[in-house]
Amino acid sequence: MHSPTLVILAGILAALVTTVLYAVWHFNKGIPGLRLWMLSFLIASVFCASLLVRDHVSQVLLVVLTQASIAVAAYLAFLGSRAYMGRASAPHGYAASVITVVVAAAVYFTVVQPNLAIRFALAGSVSGVYFVLTACTLARGGFRNLPARYLFAIVAGLHGLFLLLRPLLFRLAMPDAGEGADAGTVALLSQFVVLESTLSLVMMAFGALMLTNEHITRELRHLAEADPLTDVFNRRAFLALLEKAISSAHRTQSGLSVLAIDLDHFKKVNDSCGHKGGDDALRHFVGLARGCLRNEDVMGRLGGEEFVIFLPNASSEGTLAVAERLRAQVASQPVLTDRGPINLTVSIGATQYLPGDSSDALLQRADDAMYLAKEHGRNRVEAMAVAQLA
Repeated sequence: MHSPTLVILAGILAALVTTVLYAVWHFNKGIPGLRLWMLSFLIASVFCASLLVRDHVSQVLLVVLTQASIAVAAYLAFLGSRAYMGRASAPHGYAASVITVVVAAAVYFTVVQPNLAIRFALAGSVSGVYFVLTACTLARGGFRNLPARYLFAIVAGLHGLFLLLRPLLFRLAMPDAGEGADAGTVALLSQFVVLESTLSLVMMAFGALMLTNEHITRELRHLAEADPLTDVFNRRAFLALLEKAISSAHRTQSGLSVLAIDLDHFKKVNDSCGHKGGDDALRHFVGLARGCLRNEDVMGRLGGEEFVIFLPNASSEGTLAVAERLRAQVASQPVLTDRGPINLTVSIGATQYLPGDSSDALLQRADDAMYLAKEHGRNRVEAMAVAQLA
């Protein structure tokens, strides 16, 4: 198989992948990184096209096109990976400066001091680094949980390493390589390089589509589990997680605390400020609550203005301290709405898991403690079955 045939095949594949990714992005523009990956494959198509017209353009223009397109495609893949992982974009000025320097050096070793081996090395320097950085960015979260990320990362990383080590292959095959290198050896190496690039292109395209599916699946799962207004767990998801926490506490003989929370006089908030004011109050409360909790604590909305939190491995003192801190935060920070500030308070019931408790019994005890707080004047914390585990 001749190198032009491989280049044509790579170009067709790059164009097909670009088209597919564009179609997916057009209907799912909220998927982070997808547009950048689509542009990366588009630039790869430009690179293949530049190779096919190499006999019809000047050598300098060809070098500029190939060097720039390779580097930009890799940089866009890197930016796409950062966007997908929710990380800030890299500084474009630095990348533009590096790519410009590499392209200028390639032109120098084409016109002033012709050297094919150095141009070969330059072609893979920037892109190789960016593909390795892409791999490092995506390889997060555990292979068992997120296999698509690791597939993309492995392919991008291996391709990046190949690009960085490619000059060594060139040097081993042609120790005195230059513009007068053996044409047969150069052709063979070119075919191998294009074949590797084509395989990497296909695998990374497959990885990009898998990441797209991963994101959509994760979003659907989030919609099924999250309360749409406050973004905490809904009742069904929270109860499922609580069952698992109870099982773990029973198995490991560790502590588990539950807080039942109700926003005081919430109907008055809706009546005086409208439903938008009520929604703002609910979101305000959730924001304050998250600031009082640990990463392992889980919060859910059972309905209306009723919330519940479970705290794994929490002592009685720690449980009451969290509850009191949350109560004080809500009381001291009014909700800012279009109609002015709203003073908000909460009544909190606290309890701890006791051997043999079911989730219903645990929640009922926390709920009873919360109603006791309301009976005693609201804006307070009451506890049931907490001192036993102190």
